[in-house]
Amino acid sequence: MKKTAYVPLLLLGSLLCAETINLTEEVRVITSKPEYRMVNSRVPYQECWDEQVSVNAPSSSSDGSGVAGAIIGGVAGGVIGHQMGNGRGNTAATVGGAIVGTLVGKNLAEGASSTPPPPGYRIERRCTTRYEEKSVEKFMGYRNTANYKGQTIVKYSDQPLEFIHMNVMVNY
Repeated sequence: MKKTAYVPLLLLGSLLCAETINLTEEVRVITSKPEYRMVNSRVPYQECWDEQVSVNAPSSSSDGSGVAGAIIGGVAGGVIGHQMGNGRGNTAATVGGAIVGTLVGKNLAEGASSTPPPPGYRIERRCTTRYEEKSVEKFMGYRNTANYKGQTIVKYSDQPLEFIHMNVMVNY
């Protein structure tokens, strides 16, 4: 009979020993100091100026005036050669006149257009991006310091604190 009475007491005692208690405590703040940090930044800005730039007219040899001169010269040379030759030489004179007329017409057409036009000028806007280095002291928050049972506790906040609230867990 005595043994059955000890079992419930033993179970009840083990449940009481394996307990955890959570408490909230307030610890008075000893010091509350603002903290700042140096922050470096690069701020871009743009510098612009007007610049006079020479403009060259495109070359006129690419406009086909040499081809037109060659065709006109070839036709004229062929006609003149045909009038100078007679018999079997008439064909050779016509072909020779056409070849010589083509070369002369092409050279004359390209020579007339080879005079470069005078250079022109225009104003162009030029810009470049530069950077300005800045160092600024930035507010980081308040460093609140307290002591709890021989331990230093630090908590950062946006404003100075009077108390630091702590959750304390006690196991027994």
